[in-house]
Amino acid sequence: MTRVTDSTADARIDDTPGRFGPTATTEAEPRRVGRVRTEYAPAHDGDPDPGEIVWTWVPFEENDGRGKDRPVLVVAREAAGTLLAVQLSSKRHDHDREWVPIGQGPWDREGRDSWVNIDRVLRVHERGMRREACALDRMRFNLVVHRLRERYGWR
Repeated sequence: MTRVTDSTADARIDDTPGRFGPTATTEAEPRRVGRVRTEYAPAHDGDPDPGEIVWTWVPFEENDGRGKDRPVLVVAREAAGTLLAVQLSSKRHDHDREWVPIGQGPWDREGRDSWVNIDRVLRVHERGMRREACALDRMRFNLVVHRLRERYGWR
């Protein structure tokens, strides 16, 4: 059995895409991000594109340095080269207005239903992504984007 030393564990954590530095995933203020044009443009090329679910480090809402690697749905590109995304969860949010149900997909190995949190928008970087999971179908993507447009006045 191989034992992981603290320094090895720290190095692994520091290498987590999206966790630290200029490519860190951060929370964006949705009403202050400027002009947002959502689009559906998935391209299975290894780069994150609007309409795709990708994995990145997502800080906890407390912004205390903790967080976890999780799937996010990319919804728009920003002029600066960053992307706007919303996080997914398999925790049930059946009657919660801030969560949009999107059902099951290949992003969850256990085949659980998922919900998208439209109350929290994340700014992510291409180099802050760990991997592409899949493209969400246009119908479910449009459902999420419609709710984001209603809530934040995006186009």
